[in-house]
Amino acid sequence: MTTTTTRQLCTFMLDDLYLGLEVKRVQEVLRWQEMTFVPLAADVIRGLINLRGQIVTAIDLRRRFGLPDLPPDRRSMNVVVRADDGPVSLLVDDIGDVMMVEDRWFERPPETVRGLTRELIRGTYKLKHRLLLELDIARVIDLSIRQEARP
Repeated sequence: MTTTTTRQLCTFMLDDLYLGLEVKRVQEVLRWQEMTFVPLAADVIRGLINLRGQIVTAIDLRRRFGLPDLPPDRRSMNVVVRADDGPVSLLVDDIGDVMMVEDRWFERPPETVRGLTRELIRGTYKLKHRLLLELDIARVIDLSIRQEARP
């Protein structure tokens, strides 16, 4: 008898991408937070947020994935993740649910996923009506991995 291992992923939307990451990597989810602009920072860094006295860098995932900014009338949500150097906020369009996925559904990124997106995900889960892309947090926050460096 085969044992099926399941994992919990926190899901969110980014344009038409359905993304997720391990729940145990998520510290908290917050609505829009005021940010302090950081001069000379990389374009994907939207600013710094004050999280109960802790200064947290906010990375705009739209910019990270090479997507256009949200329209001015919409505000991003914050998914605060635990990174090796402390918490980092990922700015996303909308928050989804916590989803149980089975390891047997997991596949390496398909050939149709190219460029920077391929570099920033661990792989995909084929769900009934869509693909769920699992983020590789370490690669997402490693700003040396850039769109220009990819063919």
